[in-house]
Amino acid sequence: MASREDILKAVKQNQPELLPLPGLDHFFEEETDLEDQIAQFTTIVESIGAKVHRVKNHQEIVEQIKKEFNTGAIRIVATEEHYNEIAKPFTGLDNHELADVELMILPAHFAVAENGACWVNDDLYKERVLPFIPQHLALVVKKENFVATMHHAYKRIGDKKYGFGTFIAGPSKTADIEQSLILGAHGPRSLVVFVM
Repeated sequence: MASREDILKAVKQNQPELLPLPGLDHFFEEETDLEDQIAQFTTIVESIGAKVHRVKNHQEIVEQIKKEFNTGAIRIVATEEHYNEIAKPFTGLDNHELADVELMILPAHFAVAENGACWVNDDLYKERVLPFIPQHLALVVKKENFVATMHHAYKRIGDKKYGFGTFIAGPSKTADIEQSLILGAHGPRSLVVFVM
């Protein structure tokens, strides 16, 4: 058996020629049309078990939530006062007040067309638990805040300073057990994204 030095010497002598790294510029080519991005996002999001609604304003969001949820019988919390008609504002003083929340309405920074993910971080809300604790989650993203790919997304967030951030795509799910898809495995059972 060869000694350590013999092995390292053989490896050093048999190195392949150095080649230049491939260019990555094609990942950052001009983004596609905004309407195409929203259409692709919608297709992806709906294929992973969530819903997308195009709305013009916050009142349309309130009306859609009234159609989809029994707003009088469930506890709804929001971080923005646009939804005070149906939701209790979250003060952030005590996380225990979130224990029985059925629906959480939260803003998102932007959405990614290629995979249906929405980016949120602690600029929007300081409590990390907010998107994960409710039974149902509603995210609101402005239509001008779409990017085509994750490459564009990371370019947007790469230099930012934040303590917490996450991409959310679809309701919580797992298919680990007997290869059966279970929604709401360890987070919200449903997700609706409002594109405004």
